[in-house]
Amino acid sequence: MARIAIIASGSGSNAENIANYFKGDAGVHIPLILSNNPDAYVHERAAKLGIPSFTFTKAEFDDGMEILEILHEYEIDFIVLAGFLLKISQPLLEAYPGRIVNIHPALLPKYGGRGMYGDRVHRAVVEAGEKESGITIHYINEHYDEGDIIFQATCQLLPGDTPEVVAGKVHALEYTYYPEVIGALLKKSEQEDQQYHK
Repeated sequence: MARIAIIASGSGSNAENIANYFKGDAGVHIPLILSNNPDAYVHERAAKLGIPSFTFTKAEFDDGMEILEILHEYEIDFIVLAGFLLKISQPLLEAYPGRIVNIHPALLPKYGGRGMYGDRVHRAVVEAGEKESGITIHYINEHYDEGDIIFQATCQLLPGDTPEVVAGKVHALEYTYYPEVIGALLKKSEQEDQQYHK
């Protein structure tokens, strides 16, 4: 069974969507949600889902040691970022190589990097007059939004689309594809493990 930790900074709508997608899947368990924000709505969602959630400070995320302790305590195999705004520290990258994924609300490499998240991204896309936007699911490395791209999906933008309209289109893609891609990655990882242990 694959054990996933979700890490989020805000509302947690993606976290809830992922948890509901895997509910009843015997091969996937989400025993843990982490955040850097004690007031984030993701904690309310976690409580409703019956998933323990914990808050760590930016300093603790930067250091990584206490985060690793709780990840090991809950026997986490795979980490999913869902609207997490801090950079993942080196100790976590080393402990989970190729097993930390993120979703970005634009088509990377455009509109990525430090400070580019949420509505800021959608505003930049609209101001640039883009004809499409979308989502990018990618592995995490030591640089913001520069890890290897796993999957992209696009949506068409119309003249007059506001950042809020763009956000709605992008969220629809996130809810559809992020859980599916996570499921495919977990399957692939399981198959590779089986090959390795043959």
